[in-house]
Amino acid sequence: MVSVKELVELKCLRSIPLNYVCLKNSEDSILYSENENIPTIDFSQLTSSNLNERFNAIQQLGDACRDWGFFMLINHGISETLRNEVLRTSHMFFNLPEKEKMEYAGQDVFDPIKYGTSFNVMEEKTLFWRDFLKCYVYPHFDAPSKPPDFRETLEEFSTKGREVAKGLLKGISLSLGLEEKYIHERMKVELGSQVLAINCYPPCPNPELAMGLPAHTDHGLLTLLMQNEFDGFQVQWNGKWIPVHPLPNSLLINIGDHMEILTNGKYKSVVHRAVVNGKGTRISVGTAHGPSLDTHVGPVPELLADHNPPAYRAIKYRDYIRLQQTNQLNNKSCLDRIRI
Repeated sequence: MVSVKELVELKCLRSIPLNYVCLKNSEDSILYSENENIPTIDFSQLTSSNLNERFNAIQQLGDACRDWGFFMLINHGISETLRNEVLRTSHMFFNLPEKEKMEYAGQDVFDPIKYGTSFNVMEEKTLFWRDFLKCYVYPHFDAPSKPPDFRETLEEFSTKGREVAKGLLKGISLSLGLEEKYIHERMKVELGSQVLAINCYPPCPNPELAMGLPAHTDHGLLTLLMQNEFDGFQVQWNGKWIPVHPLPNSLLINIGDHMEILTNGKYKSVVHRAVVNGKGTRISVGTAHGPSLDTHVGPVPELLADHNPPAYRAIKYRDYIRLQQTNQLNNKSCLDRIRI
């Protein structure tokens, strides 16, 4: 396995190898205006003791989940100092000697720590301009011990991220007309799975030809995402791509596949992708929050009716992750495999 970072540094590339050239259709370059009004949710209002303020925030949250499947979250309580430290130490991890990173080159989807490149090099004909580190950080915490302070920083960030996710899940339950702890209890979130994925997109000599990650959706209920100063995250809305420029100190939140399954399609798992640039290394840190691995997830009875029958077959969360992670992305959602 040759990482993208190693490829760039060893070859002094002026153009990318042919196996990294992504064939794109004409729609890939069509973007909405930079001024598109992406929803913003204020977490402090969502958890406020002021009932009117909280009610309005819950309504806004429901609208964002239904209409976009994506929003920016402000006033979430994760300090700028901690977020910057996560990005700094993540960058340091990818700067480690390749031999040290390869100690974590796992083979199985459920390896506690897995370092790799592209998405699934065993299946892909075209490789993606991306190196990654994935760690299962809950219910058991795993992370590399190098570089210094990396493990401790990720553990603190993961813990605070779970608190944010729990608050959002309460708001989402209420926005659906369910009890506040409905999703939390039905999905066994207390025993649930939290996967941290750190992506490194080195500068690319031909960014118009390569792709960091193609169009896809995320498994799980919610994904919390942050990035360094280089943009590259794009969401698909009404069939077109919108470049996302996060507000200062915000987190990007997208609805995952299992929230779409649970709500029988009312709340959409948003298709998104990562593009690359020729200016500098983009680092993104995402945490996917899902049910326990052995939980069967299907549409919940309270949201079904004669005119709204189940649209997805129930599937164990563990089996869904394996299904998604062992196949090519193919610019499609894995949800297509379980639609009724």
